[in-house]
Amino acid sequence: MAAKQKQTAKKSTGKDDLEKQVQAILSSLKRRSSKRTCEEMGPRYGIFVDKAFGVKMGDIQQVAKKVGRNHELAAAFWATGWYEARMLTSFIEEPELVTAAQMDRWCRDFDNWGICDTLCFNLFDRSPYAFSKVLKWSKSREEFVKRAAFALLACLALHDKKATDEQFKQCLPLIERAASDDRNFVKKGVSWALRLVGRRNVALHRAAVELSQRLAAADERPARWIGKGALKELTNPMLVRKLEARAAKLK
Repeated sequence: MAAKQKQTAKKSTGKDDLEKQVQAILSSLKRRSSKRTCEEMGPRYGIFVDKAFGVKMGDIQQVAKKVGRNHELAAAFWATGWYEARMLTSFIEEPELVTAAQMDRWCRDFDNWGICDTLCFNLFDRSPYAFSKVLKWSKSREEFVKRAAFALLACLALHDKKATDEQFKQCLPLIERAASDDRNFVKKGVSWALRLVGRRNVALHRAAVELSQRLAAADERPARWIGKGALKELTNPMLVRKLEARAAKLK
């Protein structure tokens, strides 16, 4: 009985210590906040949130360096609902400990493009579940879940050096299906994914250009916007020469 009580006390102390750390770091973030930064988040950057201190990204990253990687703290920060605390999780969460279920839970909480893109860019694209989440989230009706699918695909194209061309080619139909979605953040996410997949190498560039041409001639206005924008970037002679030079070096 005594041993059980000691064990319970230890768990309780652990939770108390975690909460103290969370509150201390939240206080640190708040000290770095500014009213101007908070007021500019919506009008200037299109980030509308209910709970924000108004802390610049550089300051969030400085706090993250001091904290270091910590899975428990990351979960606790996410649970606070504060914008800056959730941004912090992308830098301190341990990628190898992120589960598929956790990715789904956090993705459902996305309510702005800043959180969505930062999590995809710094954390989710390092997960072995990333490509499966692109497929799953691309079917969602929720705006920021759907954006996450294509933001994640763009980040994979940029960061995942081991992914195969086939993995990306299997995602091109997802881009084509989502291209008719006229919601601003979805449309921009789809465009981002198409352009970055097309910049990855010669083979994917060819496939992305073909898709861009189809979209540019589509009936739906969002698809035409995505296709024309991607074509303009992907057919830039400097990019084409760069991809061809890179391919020549690999022969």
